[in-house]
Amino acid sequence: MYRYILKRLLMMIPVLLGITILVFLMLRLTPGDPARSMLGDTATQAEIDALREELGLNDPLPMQYIRYMGDLIFHGSLGTSYVSGREVMEEILNRFPTTMLLTLCGIVVTVAIGVPTGIIAAVKQNSWADKIATFIGLFGVSMPAFWLGLLLSQLFALKLGWLPATGFYGPKYWILPAITVGLNTSALVMRMTRSTMLEIIRQDYIRTARAKGAKEKSVVIHHALVNCLIPLITVIGLQIGSQLGGAMVTETIFSIPGLGKYLVDSITTRDYPVIQGGVLFIAVVFSLVNLVVDILYAYADPRIKTQYVKAGGKKRQVKLEGGKA
Repeated sequence: MYRYILKRLLMMIPVLLGITILVFLMLRLTPGDPARSMLGDTATQAEIDALREELGLNDPLPMQYIRYMGDLIFHGSLGTSYVSGREVMEEILNRFPTTMLLTLCGIVVTVAIGVPTGIIAAVKQNSWADKIATFIGLFGVSMPAFWLGLLLSQLFALKLGWLPATGFYGPKYWILPAITVGLNTSALVMRMTRSTMLEIIRQDYIRTARAKGAKEKSVVIHHALVNCLIPLITVIGLQIGSQLGGAMVTETIFSIPGLGKYLVDSITTRDYPVIQGGVLFIAVVFSLVNLVVDILYAYADPRIKTQYVKAGGKKRQVKLEGGKA
């Protein structure tokens, strides 16, 4: 297991390297000038050229990339923000807990809605409950997050006055953003739960459990649901990554001071170090989430853990045989 984790961590290196190259080139090749954005339209060309020289933007692209990677590898620095003049890593670490909290709240909504409705839709296939759950799933997939957020804010904040429309200062502020982030992904979880449960409840061991007189609740939860955890863990793990990216829109709508809003503001001002650092940081988090999902497989299904152990044992056996020879 430890060798597998180390192997996965090493495999992250070329992926992250490719991300840095792609983001670096996309920022430099798209129209716009950070110096002009910082100084405004009233700045003279001489002032813009002086600022570009100060920021190192006049250097060749390979030199800019090597300098950026050198600071990242040898100093652990993501650069300094053009706008605030502060370390990008410090700014990201200050805002990331807010984004992670929003993501976790969204995952709670996703699981609370998606899993129960998927189970009900599978157990009561072709019933009204199944049709309602399917409608909820289609609604969640079809409704864009930015539009849903605006509708929720308009109804519950402006008209009814039940919940605050902006900020993220306590549980009351978390409800609308969490629903906005979680409802869309709950539809995917619901559809995956339904399709997997429909396949599992037709298996022979489910019929055997029912024939032995097990209660329907026990059959559904302890026999069927447990055996569909692998695809559910996969989908939920992927949704954590997608919600980290989707938090950009939600944080902008509800004025949440998180990493997503910080990146959106930085894109507006063309703050290259912040954009590069933010995308790289999210990529690292997403890769680590995928690694945790793979590790959870072993605890959800002991057969997978046995495969890891056998693989390690075979390698050790081959080494021993080679030494004897």
